[in-house]
Amino acid sequence: MVAGVIWNSKSVEKLWMFNGAEYQTARASKLPPSVNCNAPPVTVAPPARAKFAALGKPFGSFTAGEPLALMDVATLDLDKAREFFALRYFGALGAVHAAVPHLQPGGSVTLTSGIAGRRPGPGWAVAASICGAVESLTRALAVELAPIRVNAVCPGVVRSPLWASMTPASREQLYRDTAAGIPAGRVGETDDIARAYLYCLTQPFATGSILTVDGGTVLA
Repeated sequence: MVAGVIWNSKSVEKLWMFNGAEYQTARASKLPPSVNCNAPPVTVAPPARAKFAALGKPFGSFTAGEPLALMDVATLDLDKAREFFALRYFGALGAVHAAVPHLQPGGSVTLTSGIAGRRPGPGWAVAASICGAVESLTRALAVELAPIRVNAVCPGVVRSPLWASMTPASREQLYRDTAAGIPAGRVGETDDIARAYLYCLTQPFATGSILTVDGGTVLA
């Protein structure tokens, strides 16, 4: 079994940064050698079709390689909100659209949502709505693309480059505050989330599922 991981970003530099982090995650997780999580990153554009064809793999995951952008509704920049939505929602939809001709029998697609869709805070209106949209997309694609399986991973707060737009002090405070308020008593690590993707990619009876890996955030 082999797996391609597709990253989407406005920035080529960020694509390579995140792809490298994912590769280290795969190594740390001691995934089977046949699981390749270091596929070349691609943006969802016309060349993406050729990239998918070159991968030649029956399984694939999609996530946006871009730090989160929180936006208060009162001071919202609609152009930036549209750009954020285009990257994280239409990027996922575009990736699936490009991949469909190359999906093989027994294959699957795994998208990325986030716990903000269920437990949003101030400033999360745009990000939370994207999470909700991706989860609805996951269920719709599971029906439309059957028997190809389509699932999504819904992480909580994870120690990762996702929070790169924050200052180091603010980021560490976020981790401490989150850990203190959830049953798991800690934030997630990329290793935790990598295992969730592996489950979705390899569980042959899971489709249309949203796998929540949040340390109990929805219960807090």
